[in-house]
Amino acid sequence: MKFHVGRDVFAEAVSFVVKLLPQRNPQPILAGVLIEAGENGLSLSAFDYEASARTTIEANVDDPGTILVHGRLLSDIASRLPNAPIQVEVEDDGIALTCGSARFTLASMPVQEYPAIPEVSGESGLVPADDFATAIAQVAFAASRDDVTPVLTGVQLEVSGTQLSLVATDRYRVALRDIPWDGEAADETAALVPARTLTEVGKTFSHGGTISIAFSGSGDREIVAFTSGNKTVTSLLIKGNFPPVRRLFPEQTEHHAVVNTADLAEAVRRVSLVLDRSAPLRFTFTPEGVSMDASGTEQARANESVDATLVGEDVTLGLNPQYLLEALAAVRSEFTRITFTSSENQNKLSPVLITPQTSVDKGGEDSFRYLLQPNLLLR
Repeated sequence: MKFHVGRDVFAEAVSFVVKLLPQRNPQPILAGVLIEAGENGLSLSAFDYEASARTTIEANVDDPGTILVHGRLLSDIASRLPNAPIQVEVEDDGIALTCGSARFTLASMPVQEYPAIPEVSGESGLVPADDFATAIAQVAFAASRDDVTPVLTGVQLEVSGTQLSLVATDRYRVALRDIPWDGEAADETAALVPARTLTEVGKTFSHGGTISIAFSGSGDREIVAFTSGNKTVTSLLIKGNFPPVRRLFPEQTEHHAVVNTADLAEAVRRVSLVLDRSAPLRFTFTPEGVSMDASGTEQARANESVDATLVGEDVTLGLNPQYLLEALAAVRSEFTRITFTSSENQNKLSPVLITPQTSVDKGGEDSFRYLLQPNLLLR
């Protein structure tokens, strides 16, 4: 096999396919990147049985063939090559890569032992790339990082009519974002995608255009594929029942406060500096504003107030400051509405609902909602 390819195009393609590979893989063969050279250029793929990435690029192919090379090493080399065309060919002692005056010889891996890259041909639809990337950023952080409960480490994709919803929870909070969906998938289609994989999809496919999302497979091999341009990412779905968190969102939203998003975020960052890592921050909402009080280790204390518009009775509660900061970053609006919900269980704290607000008096789009469970405050 022998081909010539542009340095920047090749480096970007290799970087894309290795992003989803784990840093340490128990099967060395899965650390490879499969490069197939043919009359249509190059196809580069990586697969670890859970996620795959594939892209095609233009190249001058002198001798078609297929090779398997260690992915991260190839990516490191490609990103540091001089500004010159790349030549790759198979020689007796390995795979030779030449770029300008630089020459590398890499060991080949056995192509016949590499698993087949998944192909998806099921129901599909289109979503705006920028909306999808934004939605992922607004939701994925709320997924659990604890593998003890796998269903909570994913983001649930739910198709209903012309809408795609992304939902994530770690039991203490719920993030939900709706975006337009144009596709064939039937109502009530759902897919639970690992949050890590979906986050990489959002970063990779965020630059305009549309993304095709396809669902395929059955049983233990259900997969979803995301395609944009010449790039495709597939992911094995997480098996299990995602909790019915939609019913937690309240219908009534009269009792609420509206605050400037940036002002509240800055104040929370400052005051929470004295807190222990897991300690809640005390918030008191009154017609005069919202005050924050923190008592930390070594007798450190801090308090600060910011302006707020309150509708309803005064409220005092404790919130996880990091969870609140992530929500404030996700609303992506000048003002934030914090709604105090009610519960039939008088012995249980009710969550607060956080949504975007265009101005003090005007509500924002209802496509993003975030529920945060308060913490008990010690007197």
